Parts: sequence; C-alpha cells; structure tokens
Amino acid sequence: MISYTLQKVKNIFSFFRQSLAGDHQDFTKGSIRKAVILLAIPMILEMMMESVFAVVDIFFVGRISNEAVATVALTESVLTLVYSIAIGLSMAATAIVARRIGEKNNEAAARSGMQAVILSLFITALISIVGFFFAGDILGLMGASEKIVFDGAIYTRIIFGGSIAIMLLFLINGIFRGAGDAALAMKSLWIANICNIILCPVLINGWGPFPHLGLMGAAIATTTGRSVGVLYQLFRLFGNKSVIRIKLNYFIPDWKIIKSVWNIAWTGTTQFLIGSASWIVLARIMAEFHAAALAGYQVAIRIIMFFLLPAWGLSNAAATLVGQNLGAMQPQRAEQSVWKVAKYNAVFMVLVSIFFFLFSQPLVDFMNKDAGARQYAIQALHIVSLGYIFYGVGMVMMNAFNGAGDTRTPTVVNLFCFWAFQIPLAYLLALHWNFGPEGVFIAIVVSESLITVVSVILFRGGKWKKVKV
Repeated sequence: MISYTLQKVKNIFSFFRQSLAGDHQDFTKGSIRKAVILLAIPMILEMMMESVFAVVDIFFVGRISNEAVATVALTESVLTLVYSIAIGLSMAATAIVARRIGEKNNEAAARSGMQAVILSLFITALISIVGFFFAGDILGLMGASEKIVFDGAIYTRIIFGGSIAIMLLFLINGIFRGAGDAALAMKSLWIANICNIILCPVLINGWGPFPHLGLMGAAIATTTGRSVGVLYQLFRLFGNKSVIRIKLNYFIPDWKIIKSVWNIAWTGTTQFLIGSASWIVLARIMAEFHAAALAGYQVAIRIIMFFLLPAWGLSNAAATLVGQNLGAMQPQRAEQSVWKVAKYNAVFMVLVSIFFFLFSQPLVDFMNKDAGARQYAIQALHIVSLGYIFYGVGMVMMNAFNGAGDTRTPTVVNLFCFWAFQIPLAYLLALHWNFGPEGVFIAIVVSESLITVVSVILFRGGKWKKVKV
C-alpha cells in the first residue's frame, strides 16, 4: 500500500515536471487525461500570474487612498476593452495555430501566428493614441470625481500608452497555447510578474535611489513588467527550441491569412467586448454609491479574478485540445476532452467557493484595511461565489467553441445574457428596487449561471465540429 502511494506521488511529480519542461507533445493521440494535465498545469500557472498583476497593483495602491483604488478600478474597467481585443486576437491565433499543428503543418502555424501579430500592431496603435491623449476624459465619463481625474489621469495615460505590451503578451501566449507550448506562455508571465512585483513598491514608495512616484509608479511598474515579458516571448519565437519558429519573411503581410485571422478575431473580440462592456456598466452603477462601495467592489473583483483566472487557464486546455483534434480529424476525441476539462474545472470551483465562505475576511483585510470597503468586498465574495460551479463549466464551453473557431456562438450567448439580462437586472435591483450594491452582486450570479446553461445546451448540439478554419 505504501509503495503504491509513493508511486502515485512520484507519477504526479513526474507529470508536473513534464508539463513545466515544455517538451513538445502530440495531443491528438494517447491518454486524454494526460493531455489535459500536461496542458492545464502551465495554463493554470499562467493565468494565476496574469491575476497577480491585478492583485499586486491593488495591494500597493490600496496603501495610498480609496481615490487611488478607484482610479485603478475605473481605468481597468475601460482597459477591459483592450483586453477584449487582445483576447479576441489571441483566440483567433490559438484556433488557427492549433488547427495547423493538428494537421502537422508547423510552418503554416508559425506564419499564421505572425499575421495575427501584424494585425494587432495596427489596432493597438489606434488604442494607444486615443487612451494617451484622452485619459482624463475617459475617467470623467466613468463617473470619476474631479479629484480622481486630476490625480489619476497620469496613471490612465501611462497604462493606455503601453497597451501594446498588453496586446502582444496576450496574443503571443495564444500562439504558444495553440501550438501546445503552454509552458512558454507560463514562463513569459512569470518573468513579467517578477518585474512588476519588484518595481511596484520601489516606484510607488520611492525606495533606494528611485523617486516617490505614487500612483504613477504603479503604472510604470506594470507596463515595464509586461514589456519585459514580451521581450522574452520574442526571444523564444526567434530561437530554435519552440514548436513555433518564426522567420523575418513571416512578417510580410499575407492578406489571405490576415482575413482568416480577422474572421475569427472580430467575433471573438466582440464576444469579449460585450462581456467587458457589461462590466464597465456595472462599475458605472457602483459609482453611483460612495467611494468605499466602489473600492470594496474593486477589491472583491480582483480577488474573484485571482481565483477565476486559474479556472480560465484550465479551460484553455479545452481550446487547444479541440483545435488540434479537429485538425487531426478526430471530433469525438475533441468532445471527450471538453467534458474531461469541464469535470476538473467544476471540482476546482467548488473548492474555491468553500474557501471564500471560510476565509473571505482575512482575504479582504490583506487587500484593503478600510472598514467601509471591507464590508462591501466581503458581501460581494459571498454572493458571487454562489455560482462558481456554473462559472467553471461555462468557461470550458466557451473555450471549446473558440478553440474550434466558432466564436459566433459564444458571442450571441454573451449578447443576450449580459446586455438583455444582466445589465437591466443589475440596474433594477441596485437602483430601482433599492438593493444597493448587493443588487449588482446578485445580477452577476444569475446571469453567469444562465450563460453556462445555454452554452452546455448549444455545445451538445455539435455544430462547432463542422467549423472550417
């Protein structure tokens, strides 16, 4: 019995080492369970690192003032539009690269990935210009007070000005994931986060030879950290160890491939823009209450995202497995992979729900000591976590559609569930029926659960198996 247990532990550590090593695997054959684990471990760690960005910023900024936290909250709410575009392009790159890898055409996979990069550079240039010059106006439109606009515009300006780092970090990691190189995606975010964790307190507080920059220091630290992560990605892309090996002539525009990327990316981007814009509206509703309510909401959302992103990382394994197995003409294996990932994600989210109910207060106290903000943050955690098992399964379904290149289906689902249901419900509960901030939290649970139910029904229909990429 003891020897059997030791062997199991040894196998687990072996899987862990193998997944982090980044050795190329053929995920179109062999054990589905092993494929899920090898992909999921680095993908979970990658998303944890992405969530650490938000947590680190809010941790140090929370020591400045509630107004500083509100600035970060409102900026991040608008910045989700950039994230949506980055995720949409990343989604397209993952779907196309995975399909080509499944077809055993690595050169076409690399060329397709670089065409996605070309498209992203053009889009990001426009976003950066608008965000840099109209930072104060953006905060004002989000309901920020004059003091927040005056003190926080520089933070918003720097973050938007450096949005190219956000875009490329997401996109190139999507290329790595599509190729099954999840370990490289993870390592790039580890590097980016280490830089951010070091620079954030140094620049905010003015440690050593560095000046005291306050909120501006947080923006510089975050942008610098992401930029270093992108440099590492480019180093690996031009190297000889990655499955995706790029050449300079891949940067010559290939309009046929760009069109293919765009056809997936625009609906994928719209899908996340719909969801992200709804979060902006929710933040705007929260801004109708006092600063402590908005700060508490933002603290809760950061904690929630910290635990949701690992689940999203696990669900990313479904996208890679669906894309590669459809490319290998194995739709049944693709479907089996999705249900396997959904099962694991549901178990993880149940554990997170229990954790939130037991430890919400120390979690919130770690992030923000303000008594008023703490009250709303704990309330948000308790209510929103009631639907966690639904969120976990829903993420997998959405990523399965996206991995197949069927970005239209989840886009329609998001449009209905967020804009026709969540926003009206949040407004009515919070402002019309006087539930206050609690009404917003209830609307989140109900709408996200509805998304999962609808997505499962559509996934079982099987139309995603016939999508051509």
